[in-house]
Amino acid sequence: GARKPATGAYPVLFDERIASSLIGHLLAAINGTSIARGSSWLRDALGQQVLPAGLSVIEDPHRIRIGSSRPFDAEGLPTCRRAIVDNGVLTGWTLDLATARKLGMESTANASRGTSAPPSPATSNIDLTPGTATRADLIAQMGTGLLVTSLIGSTINPTTGDYSRGASGFWVENGQITHPVNECTIAGNLRDMLMRIIPANDARAHLSTRVPSLLVEGMTLAGA
Repeated sequence: GARKPATGAYPVLFDERIASSLIGHLLAAINGTSIARGSSWLRDALGQQVLPAGLSVIEDPHRIRIGSSRPFDAEGLPTCRRAIVDNGVLTGWTLDLATARKLGMESTANASRGTSAPPSPATSNIDLTPGTATRADLIAQMGTGLLVTSLIGSTINPTTGDYSRGASGFWVENGQITHPVNECTIAGNLRDMLMRIIPANDARAHLSTRVPSLLVEGMTLAGA
């Protein structure tokens, strides 16, 4: 049956179906709306390393055969492929005309229009550099820790990046899956977590956001 892990620091492997949420938190933190408000945990990180060297986050609005591809943004500006994070370094915010104006910058052609609201900045077609290891390799490598297959509820502080989520999945002991874990809490700080990610090679090619399984070393687990 399912057991609860002992409280402590362990590696956590985020399954490919939920790993994109970690990159989603990074993208939310560099969105011009958060930056203009001054309320983002990455507000001072422009030009700094935010991911391990060798990893990039690429936005490519011109990817073919994807519903979210678009040659122009909602304000008519031509879109282009850009490395939001280039070899681990954060290169820019995600901006539309209004947020760019507030920050004294140029729009990155990321205006997206909802049905009722004015445009706001949003990204599409995101790729995180994949790793060389399979998910099975990472499970074998992680030794003892948690493979997370679903996340439940969350407390993420947008200003500090403190992260705490309910999680369930499988306990890994000596690189082998041993038993299900039906609910525990995983916690850390997103800035530290993202600097320690190890990507697998299992991102699904047909998705707009292509992020593989991600191993994060040294998260705090509580068998709550």
